[in-house]
Amino acid sequence: MRDPFSSTCSSTSGFLLSMATNMTSRPAGTQWCTLPASATHSTTSSACWRRFLYTASPMAPCPCATSSRPHPGPPPFQNCTYYWGFAAWMAYYINHPLYTPPTYGAQQVKLALAIFVICQLGNFSIHMALRDLRPAGSKTRKIPYPTKNPFTWLFLLVSCPNYTYEVGSWIGFAIMTQCLPVALFSLVGFTQMTIWAKGKHRSYLKEFRDYPPLRMPIIPFLL
Repeated sequence: MRDPFSSTCSSTSGFLLSMATNMTSRPAGTQWCTLPASATHSTTSSACWRRFLYTASPMAPCPCATSSRPHPGPPPFQNCTYYWGFAAWMAYYINHPLYTPPTYGAQQVKLALAIFVICQLGNFSIHMALRDLRPAGSKTRKIPYPTKNPFTWLFLLVSCPNYTYEVGSWIGFAIMTQCLPVALFSLVGFTQMTIWAKGKHRSYLKEFRDYPPLRMPIIPFLL
């Protein structure tokens, strides 16, 4: 069976590449897209739905190696409303006829797209590392450590690098679109993932006496 997270990353990257081409073809400006929209492109909306489908799914597994519980968070209806609602709002504004492209044009879009793609690859790498940490059928609990994959080296500094990469992805997306709804989504997501990361970090400290003392929950050396 094809890994759902992998297919999600692929569809997201394709959507962002096509959107970046569309954005860089417009004149550069300085405004944020805070005006109401009257029409949207169905392709952008459907791409947003695909991006959030795996995350919003109540069956999505928790990305942690020491627990078999479902992904932490609100009830399924509230969770789907949050993700799908933000996706619709962002697509609504980004596709407004008066949408103003990023201030620095193509250079800003390409840099932000690179940030997004790198963080998505990092997020995928962390999920794979956590999946491989516990063999199928095993109930052994282990401390996650970096592997040969450079993207997993963030385990040296934080307990939940998957959340770190996720936040980085949406910061890149906010820079790319220079759109206020996207910035708000990134802020709300960072707040929620910080709560989850702190809880997981406390669980690690409580369960493992030899847990690496240098690690922080989500942001190296700070938080």
